[in-house]
Amino acid sequence: MKQLNVKLLGAAVAMLILGAAAGYWIAQQQTETEPGTRKVLYWHDPMVPNTRFDKPGKSPFMDMDLVPVYADEGGGAAVQVSPVVSQNLGIRLGTVEKAALRPKLPAVGSVAFDESRLEVMQARVEGYVTRLRVKAPLARVRRGQPLAEIVAPAWLEAQEEYLALLDAQSGRGQAIRAAARQRLSILGIPESTIRELESQRKADASATLVAPIDGVLTELGVREGAAFMPGAALFRINGLETVWVHAQVPEAQISMIPVGSSVTVNATAWPDARFAGRVVALLPDVDAQTRTLPVRIVIENADFKLAPGMFVSLEFEGKAEQEQLVVPSEAVIMTGERNVVIVARQGGGFDVANVTLGAETDGRTAILSGLEEGQEIVLSGQFLIDSEASLKSSVSRLSPAEPKP
Repeated sequence: MKQLNVKLLGAAVAMLILGAAAGYWIAQQQTETEPGTRKVLYWHDPMVPNTRFDKPGKSPFMDMDLVPVYADEGGGAAVQVSPVVSQNLGIRLGTVEKAALRPKLPAVGSVAFDESRLEVMQARVEGYVTRLRVKAPLARVRRGQPLAEIVAPAWLEAQEEYLALLDAQSGRGQAIRAAARQRLSILGIPESTIRELESQRKADASATLVAPIDGVLTELGVREGAAFMPGAALFRINGLETVWVHAQVPEAQISMIPVGSSVTVNATAWPDARFAGRVVALLPDVDAQTRTLPVRIVIENADFKLAPGMFVSLEFEGKAEQEQLVVPSEAVIMTGERNVVIVARQGGGFDVANVTLGAETDGRTAILSGLEEGQEIVLSGQFLIDSEASLKSSVSRLSPAEPKP
């Protein structure tokens, strides 16, 4: 009798265990299979994809719900991401378009005098300075402003010869008079002094030198009371209406900025001002160390804000290219060995496309190969798709090459 009771008790326990297992299996099947839809394999947190859960709920890692992984997502080239998760994590899409990019190249440079606006006032005869009106280098001068009063004995003889011919009436006399006047100019007598000689009929060995242009007195070659010899540089004046900027550009990019292309210039000294410039020369002097080429830019400087020696930043604007495929630059993922863009498939899912990149400007990158016009691409949230890809190994976490079969 005692053995019979033990057997009955064991059978009852076995029935209870079997019933519990059957109930768990039925409940599990009801949980894993959505009525009339798809079978759930497990749940996971996309931010921690290697940890799996056997039932839905809140993620212990992030403040978000666990995401189901379905049995029909195991194969194929696409990565599946729940629409709810896409919305919660801010996955944004864009479109591959065609556009003509105008490449822009940044550079830095320094301001210099425009040497084409240099005027040198040189002595043509022997003489000396009786009065110096401008006594300091780098002084700003205006056109016609008196610079110095000088005396040149050789001028006196030439003036008296010209005065003797002023009243000549014959054709030969008038020709000699014209030659005598030209001699005065060759000797360096200012035009204002010649006209005064013609009106007053009085020779004078002294004259006043005046500035021929507006600008800055960059060299002062004489002092008050000092003598000078023929050929001596008395004054050097540089105009400031335009200035040059010299910038070093990598030789690999020099073809992007042909002569005549536009340049936008920003100066550290004037942060709120922008200056318009133009490339006037690509100088044939490659730096052997940096492999850069000097580029000369001319800039309008009507307000005289830019001064030689100032540092400036430049943005070269190249010629517009032909229309080509472009995408927002934020869509491009650079792995170091290849460049990829994540493409949204019609009907759901994502593919990873290898792309060849062209120029990048204004937040857009040209695509030379790998995409087609009109395709939808992922602009943000690529990290989520990457984590999904790591679970399925369909894109091998954007690995640089596909595994060999």
